[in-house]
Amino acid sequence: MTRVADAVRPRLARAAGTVRPHLERAANAVRPGLQRATAAAKPRLARVRTVRFTRPKSVGTWPFTAGAAVAGLALAVTVATAAGPWDSSGQRTAEEDRAVALERTGGTDHGRNSDSSGSSGTAAGAPRPAPSAASVLVGLGRATTAVQPSPTGTALAGVLDPLLKDAALGAHHGAAVVDVATGRRLYGTGAGDALTPASTTKIATAVAALSAMGADHRLSTRTVLEPGTRKLVLVGGGDPTLTSRARDGGGWASLKVLADRTAKALKKRGLQEVTLSYDASLYAGRALHRIGVNVNLAPVSALAADEGRTDDSTSGPVKRVSDPAADAAHKFAAFLEDDGVKATTPGPARATGKAEDVAAVSSPPLSALVERMLTNSDNDIAEALARQTAVATGKRASFDGGAAAIAAQLRKLELPLKGAQFHDGSGLDRNDRLTADLLTSLLVEAGDPAHPELRPVLTGLPVAGFTGTLTSRYNDGAAGLVRAKTGTLTGVNTLAGTVVDQDGRLLAFAFLASDTTDAVAAQSALDRTATALAACGCH
Repeated sequence: MTRVADAVRPRLARAAGTVRPHLERAANAVRPGLQRATAAAKPRLARVRTVRFTRPKSVGTWPFTAGAAVAGLALAVTVATAAGPWDSSGQRTAEEDRAVALERTGGTDHGRNSDSSGSSGTAAGAPRPAPSAASVLVGLGRATTAVQPSPTGTALAGVLDPLLKDAALGAHHGAAVVDVATGRRLYGTGAGDALTPASTTKIATAVAALSAMGADHRLSTRTVLEPGTRKLVLVGGGDPTLTSRARDGGGWASLKVLADRTAKALKKRGLQEVTLSYDASLYAGRALHRIGVNVNLAPVSALAADEGRTDDSTSGPVKRVSDPAADAAHKFAAFLEDDGVKATTPGPARATGKAEDVAAVSSPPLSALVERMLTNSDNDIAEALARQTAVATGKRASFDGGAAAIAAQLRKLELPLKGAQFHDGSGLDRNDRLTADLLTSLLVEAGDPAHPELRPVLTGLPVAGFTGTLTSRYNDGAAGLVRAKTGTLTGVNTLAGTVVDQDGRLLAFAFLASDTTDAVAAQSALDRTATALAACGCH
């Protein structure tokens, strides 16, 4: 333990120096919003004060709010600002130091390497896989630090019921609040009603993928040569983060690096001209989502570069290429020519079982892909992970197979699936159905010390006012205290995540609203509800 402490202490000291100014600025920014949130909640809290436990008269409301702010900001700023929400390879630097101190090599690199050195093909400076952390938060680790009792259902109902009756949330909604440390549901209304979840479906996809493959699993893109020929095949392994942009991939697997390695290996064989083909046969079924051609999702392919985007963006809606595999193969051919290997115009062809490996690059660990998916609400990664879950569990790698694989993995975890229906991995399908009970159960499972492989589900959630799809929300509310996955379709608004309450307890919540008519108003209503939960001690 002394060796571990000595190894990590310098990094922690540097991190503390870096984070302290952010914490101070964030605290100053959050305090007015929390004061307003607390003031707004006081009338409702007063109505339920009779069910609260007696506190010493010398202790007011603000110290508890401040305590929650400190806990939330420590989580949000320290993790999201200093460490991520992900670094270039998805591995926390503190975890890497810990692995080195313990003289471990880290996780397993699944997939084929390009040579005997074991290089994965990610950026040279990217950290190697580290062991999954034991617990996400102090509350999840069952620390002995004294905390207040859990909120009571009656008190929570007094605060949340009026907010959830807001007309902006439509005619039908479901909600649940659970104490993450104990797994006990504290509040529920329509919690078992199966409603359209929109992008909160990605929480289920993340849990299923991580439980099926493990947080350290990697996806490989490789080249093979048919024996005795000049036939080179680019084989897609379903890596949705493969990029053709930065020379080193920016921490993600690089198509340019793969071309460099392939050209070098071919020249050693005396080959400077090849017949190039590409193999995207890992996935089956239709490539186009049921919603059709859409700026939110490319046709799903086992071979794609930069998610088939037609601009320099890395997230958000944008026009996509119609054939991601062909697009990636043409870019690869150009890279080969830059390296002095002439290639024919590529066409589709499946590699034979006798083909010899030439080179490969691998994605960062699955933990990094999950975090990027959740933080940016990345539909392309979500659909890829649904299919990868199908591959890992022996099911057909199609929309239907991926959906069935997700449900099967959640069933293995004994999660409440009554009423749940999966039709994709992203939540773009309006026929998907989830319950507030299931969403909160997924979050609690991700925080269970018995399942450290699920940790990225919580660390990938956007931080209110700081990261991802919550960057511009909660600026006058619970910034830094709420981490949540958003969901929006026409007439559907959802929010599911975790919040640090006034007493410093970590709560999981899920709010689903259907038949909404004003998306902005519905979003604001959900944010007010989560803010009230953060401002609530509710004993």
